[in-house]
Amino acid sequence: MLRKLLQNKKRLFLIVFALLGLILVRAFEDELFYDPFLTFFKSDYQNKSLPVYNSFLLFGNLLLRYFLNTFLSLVIIRFLFNDKKLVIFSSYLFLLFFIILILVFFVLLHFSERPDYLILFYIRRFLIQPLFLVLFIPAFYYQQISR
Repeated sequence: MLRKLLQNKKRLFLIVFALLGLILVRAFEDELFYDPFLTFFKSDYQNKSLPVYNSFLLFGNLLLRYFLNTFLSLVIIRFLFNDKKLVIFSSYLFLLFFIILILVFFVLLHFSERPDYLILFYIRRFLIQPLFLVLFIPAFYYQQISR
């Protein structure tokens, strides 16, 4: 697979460009997105109460960040595997996981008197970081070589 990528420099460039986009989203997260939980989870959060937050603004920014990460992840998947059906399948998975995770995240925030911070931390991590890409690439690669 690596040999094929090196033969097609345009695909490699687009993959590197998308990876750079993911890095930039992460590097400028404080400036780009409203997320009071960024500083909360960087501190000793187990002994603190949840920060004050605007639910609509938080949802909108989580949606925006997830969309950016998803778009860049789909670009990587598209040019890494060169399979449009895989991109469509991945899109549905990303959408399904977003719906499930965002619902669980806000249910925990709004309906728990003191939610488990560790669960919130990890759900939020899946929403704001491209962890699904890290899971999908080896799975799709294994599927491709096992055919």
